[in-house]
Amino acid sequence: MERRPLVGIVMGSPTDSETMLAAKSVLDEFDIRAEVRIMSAHRTPEEVSIWARGAAAKGLQVIIAAAGLAAHLAGVVAAHTVLPVIGVPMDGGPLQGLDALLSTVQMPRGTPVATVAIGKAGAVNAALLAVRMLALHEPELQKKLESYQQKTAQSLLEADQELNAKLGS
Repeated sequence: MERRPLVGIVMGSPTDSETMLAAKSVLDEFDIRAEVRIMSAHRTPEEVSIWARGAAAKGLQVIIAAAGLAAHLAGVVAAHTVLPVIGVPMDGGPLQGLDALLSTVQMPRGTPVATVAIGKAGAVNAALLAVRMLALHEPELQKKLESYQQKTAQSLLEADQELNAKLGS
């Protein structure tokens, strides 16, 4: 039996794909399947609405939505589902993503969107936040998260030791 995706990743433009594939890569590392789509809140609003309304019925449990400039995609998705939505503001445009950040984070009361950092760091953190949400009821996933954090810490400690060895400290 094929496992169904648990996370939906949706982006407003093909130019967002390089950044958002970093989120998918993190999910792959945790063996979490993701459905990846390109849809726009402005250019394909009906498709976004249909997809978001049907996401839970397909088995999705968390949605990561990325967009730049006006960045309404996460909010539109959140308006059409009760699933948690994590917004990733894309860097670029004349304001280098600040406009996308403000559009994503300033949601009206009643339509929550968790918002992470601009760009690739935000995409990675969105995936890790999705993993944490899924791990609330999955002990094996919790163990994988703990291991991931330990590896991250160990990597930094090793980098510190290498630097100090080079400096002769």
